[in-house]
Parts: sequence; C-alpha cells; structure tokens
Amino acid sequence: MKALFVCGSLNQTKMMHGISQHLPQFDAYFTPFFCDGLGKFVQRSGALDFTVLGGRFVRQTTDFLNAHGVDFDYEGRNGPYDLVVTCSDLIVPRRIRGAKLVLVQEGMTDPETLAFHLVKALRLPRWIAQTSTTGLSDAYDIFCVASEGYRNLFVRKGVLAEKIRVTGLPNFDHCESYRQNDFPHRDYVLVATSDMRETFKYENRRKFIAKALRIADGRPLIFKFHPNEEPARATAEVERYAPGTLCFSSGNTDHMLANCTALVTRYSSVVYVAMALGKEIHSDLPQEYLQSLLPIQNGGKSASNIALECLQLFDGTATSHRHSSLPFHQTASQHGGIRAAEGGSQR
Repeated sequence: MKALFVCGSLNQTKMMHGISQHLPQFDAYFTPFFCDGLGKFVQRSGALDFTVLGGRFVRQTTDFLNAHGVDFDYEGRNGPYDLVVTCSDLIVPRRIRGAKLVLVQEGMTDPETLAFHLVKALRLPRWIAQTSTTGLSDAYDIFCVASEGYRNLFVRKGVLAEKIRVTGLPNFDHCESYRQNDFPHRDYVLVATSDMRETFKYENRRKFIAKALRIADGRPLIFKFHPNEEPARATAEVERYAPGTLCFSSGNTDHMLANCTALVTRYSSVVYVAMALGKEIHSDLPQEYLQSLLPIQNGGKSASNIALECLQLFDGTATSHRHSSLPFHQTASQHGGIRAAEGGSQR
C-alpha cells in the first residue's frame, strides 16, 4: 500500500516524518503542501511565499526531508494513494480526496475572530479565517488532536465528535526531553515573537518589546524570532528599543524554552511547551484556558498512536463519515483560495 504525507511548516514536516516511521506497512512518499485550481497559478507567481505554499517553508521542508532520505512525490502526482496524512484541511486538493484521509492537528489554532464567524455563516473559503477553521472541511476520515480539551473545542466549532481521536501530538508530547540540550544560555526571559504582521494582522512591536522589558525587570532577555519574520527588521527593532539584547532568528526553540525562567509571547504553540515544563508564562491567553488545552504528555507516543489510528482505517474498525459534497465543505481551491501561514507557530 502507498501513503502520502503532506508537509508544510517545519513543525508539520517533522510530525509527518515521525508518523511515517510507525507505518512500515506503507510505501511512504512526501510532498510539500500544495493546492490546485486558481490557487496554483497564484502559488507559481511567488505571491504565496509567505505561506506554507512557498518560500522558506518549502525550502525548510525540502531540506529536512532530503536530510532524512525520504521518497518525494511532489503534489502526489504519482497516486492514487491508499492513505494520505496531513496537518491542514484548509485546502484539500482533489488529487488526495479519494484516499483514506487522516488530519493531524498541528498545534495552537488561531482565535475565533469575526473572520471565523463569517466563514461559517456565509460558507466562505476556510483559509480566510486561517487555522481557526481547522477541522471544518469534514473531508477527512479521522482527526487526531492534542487533548480532551481540544476535542471539546473542535466539537464546539462544529467538528463531528465521532471523527475525533485524542492521540496527542508529535513534538508536543514529551516536553521533559527538551531539558537535555546544548543551548549555552540559562535563566533568562525568552521572548518568542509572532508573524502577525506577515499574516496581515496588526501588531505594535515597540509596545510588545516594552512589555517584555517590564516583565524581565532586570533579568536577561533573549528574543527568538518567528521563522516567518524578516530577521533584519526584527533585529533592528529590538536593538532600537532594547539595545544589547541577544537575538536569534534560528535555532531550537524548544531547547531555548527548556532553559528559560519565563516566556513572553502573543499567541503561539510554544506556550504549551513552556506550560508543560512549568515555566512562568506571559501571553495573550488566560492561563486556565491554556491549561485546559495542554497537549497530553505521553512520553513521545503520539506518532505511534496516530499510526495505529491510520491502520485501523484499513482494519474496518473506523468508519468514514465524509460529507465533502456539502457546500461548506468544498475545498478552498474550488473558490480560488490559498492558505495563510500558520498563525504564531514558532516551531
């Protein structure tokens, strides 16, 4: 049997590769995230290089997969496939909809803004509301999520409860392991920035840096920039408002989190690592809310759990409930849609 793993950000790519390692029954192939329809023409123009459809996201994905010696099948052109595993259903290309489709939650989803409610009410393309509409395609057979809290959140949004499996998430399920690292700094306040400006949201970076300085209150500061940010601009801003502060545009964020005493961020999946490690957290979301959603810590078994759910689809123990013929569940590509880069993820 053949399986296609649809990647995207580096975090998504690592998840897909990890899951594939527990599915030796399949001939595994990998592809960067892709779309079809009108979105394909926009993608080729380079206009989507700030999203997982191009630019540094595709380069990072390709570099990681090349380093691990996997087999590529760009855009799944050499299908059909028996199984497709992906971290996003904001776009579900026609080419993969004939396979058993497994959706895996990537990390924190965007807040339910006005765009989310407009997409649901008016049946607009899901990509408009970015990752807040994750799971609403209903084009998959099962949806693997981080925790019971996230299960409840997705059900409230409209995801069918019978499709959800609480498996935990690779990269978020064994945070204690990050304490063993070679990052040379200790006992600082880590500031993890977002890519809000790159995804057309407002952010006052000067105000954010001033907030971080107040929270640090004399403690050392380290800035870790979002992978989607322009490093030169971000570094210049820190140097202007917090001169002498150490800045990183690359490196292992999880290790930086393990060595810090406190985290300052806006809206990012990194808060889950910090929370699992018992760090002091300052974010835009209430602590109680974050605690309710915290990905389960199962010692790194999530990839294996997801693989088992994939296999059960072929054992007949899971039933497909797809309803992709409904108007709201049309793929974004049928509307000429594209997916914005995942909001706030540092991973």
